[in-house]
Amino acid sequence: MPSRMPIQFRLIGQALQYRGQIALSLFVLAGASLLTIATPALVGFAIDTGLDIQTVRDITGADTQVAQGDMSTLLLASALVLVAALARGVFVYAQTYLAESVSQRVAYDLRNMLYDRLQRLSFAYHDTAEVGEIMSRATQDVEGVRMFVSMGVIRFVYIFVLISVSYGLMIATNLKVGLIALAFVPLIAVQSSWMALRMRPIWLKVQSIQGEMSTILQENLTGQRVVKAFSRQDFEQQKFEEKTDDLFTHSYRTAKFQAFNEPFLLAVWLLSSGVVFWAGTAEIEAGRMLPGELVAFQLYLTLLQVPVRSIGFVVNIFARAHSAGTRLFEVLDAESPVQEKPGAPPLGPGSGHVRFERVSFGYDPKRPVVRDVDIEALPGQTVALLGPTGSGKTTIVNLLPRFYDVTTGRITVDGQDVRDVQLKSLRDAIGIVQQDVFLFSATIRENIAYGKADATQEEIEEAAKAARIHDFILSQPDGYDTWVGERGATLSGGQRQRVAIARTLLLNPRILIFDDSTAAVDMRTEFLIQEALRNLMTGRTTFVIAQRLRTVKEAHQILVMQDGVVVERGTHEELLTRDGFYRRIYDLELRDQEEAAAATEPAILPEVRD
Repeated sequence: MPSRMPIQFRLIGQALQYRGQIALSLFVLAGASLLTIATPALVGFAIDTGLDIQTVRDITGADTQVAQGDMSTLLLASALVLVAALARGVFVYAQTYLAESVSQRVAYDLRNMLYDRLQRLSFAYHDTAEVGEIMSRATQDVEGVRMFVSMGVIRFVYIFVLISVSYGLMIATNLKVGLIALAFVPLIAVQSSWMALRMRPIWLKVQSIQGEMSTILQENLTGQRVVKAFSRQDFEQQKFEEKTDDLFTHSYRTAKFQAFNEPFLLAVWLLSSGVVFWAGTAEIEAGRMLPGELVAFQLYLTLLQVPVRSIGFVVNIFARAHSAGTRLFEVLDAESPVQEKPGAPPLGPGSGHVRFERVSFGYDPKRPVVRDVDIEALPGQTVALLGPTGSGKTTIVNLLPRFYDVTTGRITVDGQDVRDVQLKSLRDAIGIVQQDVFLFSATIRENIAYGKADATQEEIEEAAKAARIHDFILSQPDGYDTWVGERGATLSGGQRQRVAIARTLLLNPRILIFDDSTAAVDMRTEFLIQEALRNLMTGRTTFVIAQRLRTVKEAHQILVMQDGVVVERGTHEELLTRDGFYRRIYDLELRDQEEAAAATEPAILPEVRD
C-alpha cells in the first residue's frame, strides 16, 4: 500500500539508513558553522581590543584616532582568525564529502530499488508503462532526490544553524542594529518561497516532458528500420521537435523566474547591508556600539549573504524533490496484480501434469479475453493451440507461468495451484520461447546460457545442436563468442529463433511453451527444429502456438480457439472428419503447407542424414 507520509519525510527516512554518516556530517557541519561565525567575532575583537582605537584631543583641540592596543593581543587575534579559517576549510570539506557520500548512497539504493521493483511487477504493469518515462525516473528523478539529500536536507541544517546563531549574536551585541539586520530575512524567505511555489509545477512539467522525449527517442532508435522503410524521418523529426519545443518553453519559464529572483535577492541584501551600516554608525556615535562590532556585523552580513539567498535554492530543491519523489514512489509503491503468497512453498517435484479448470481472464475484468477454458495436458503430451489472431492463444500460455493471474478458475501443475507456490520455482519449471524473440547485446554463448549462468561449454553446445544452430555458430569467425547486436539485430529471424530455443532447452524444464516459435523460419529450418524437438519433448508437457501444419499434426491434442473460447478439440485426423472450424482453417491455410512439405521433404531428408 502506498504510504501517506509526506514525500520529503519518506526520502529523509531513506537517508536515515546511514545514521552514522549523517551524525558525523552534522557534527562537522556544526563545527563549520561555529568557525564561520567565530571569524567575524575574532575580527571585531582584534579591532576593539588589539587595536583599541581611541579618540585623543591634542593641544590644538583637534581629535585624533590613536591605536592604543597591545600588539601581542592583535597578533593573537590575527593568528586565531587564520586558524579559524583553516579549520573551517577542513570542516567544510569534510561536511561536503560526507553529505555527498550519503546522497550518492541514497541514489544508489533508489536506483536498485526501482530496478528491482520493475523486475517484480507483472506484465500488466509493463503493458502500459512507457520505457522512456521509466528511464527518466531512474536517472533525472533519482538525481533530484540525491540533490535533496546533500543540498537540501544537510545544507538546510547548515543554513539554519548559521543564520540562527549569527543573528542571535548580532542581537545580543546590539538589539537595535541586530533587529534591523534580521528584518530583511523574512522578505528574502517569502520571496524564495513564492518562487518555489511558482517553480514546483513547472519543474514537474519539465520532468514529465523529459520522460516523454526519452520515450520518443527510444522508440525512434529501436524502430529505425521501420522509420526508414516508410520514409517517416521528417515526421519523426517533427514529433521530437514538438517535445523539445515544449521542453524549451517550460525550461525558459524557469530561467525567466530565476533571472528576476537572483537580482531581486541581491538588491535586498545590498539594501540590508547599507541600512545596517547606517544604523551602526549612528550607534557608534551614540556610544552604544564599538567600531569593531560594526565591522563584525558587516562581516556577518557578508558571510550570511550566500546562506540567506540560498533559502530560495533550498526551497526549490525541496519542491523538485517532491516532484521527483512522487514519480519515483509511483513505481516503488505500485502493486503487482500477481502476488506471491507469504510463506508459499516451492513447486513440488512432478512430471508436468497441467490442468486448466474453467479458466477465464481479462486484462479488464469486465471484458474477458478467454472464457471457461478447460485443458488437461498429461506428462509427455503436446498441446497445440490454433486459431485466428486475437483468439486468446498467447494469453492462455501466459497464464501458466503467472505472467497474469486468472480472473476465475484455476491452473494446476502436478496438482498444485500455481497461485500457491513460489513464483521462481514455478517459472524454473517452465521453458518458454516467445513469439517476439529478444536477445541481449552479448555473445551467442551468453545469450544461450542466460537462464543457466553456470552452464558448461558442452551443455551450451548440446543445446545449440538440438536447436540446429551449432553449425551456424561454428561458421562465424568468433564462434560462440560472436557478438549479437541489440535485440539480435545481427542475426536473421530464424537464427534468433534457434538461439532462443537453445536458451530454453538448456534449462531442461518439465514444461515447454513454444509461442509460434517456428513462424520466422523457413521450411527446411522448421523441419530440422522439429526433428530435434521430437526427442526433447519426450517426457515433457509441451504447449505450442503454431501456424505450421507439422506441429499441429504431431500434437496429442489440438485446441481450436475463436473469440477466447475453445470451440473444438481433438487430434488432427479427428478434427478433419468433423468438418468444423478446424477443417476451414486447414482448407484455407494448412493444406498448402502440407502440399509444399510433401514436395520439399524428399530434398531435405538427404541433407539431414548427411
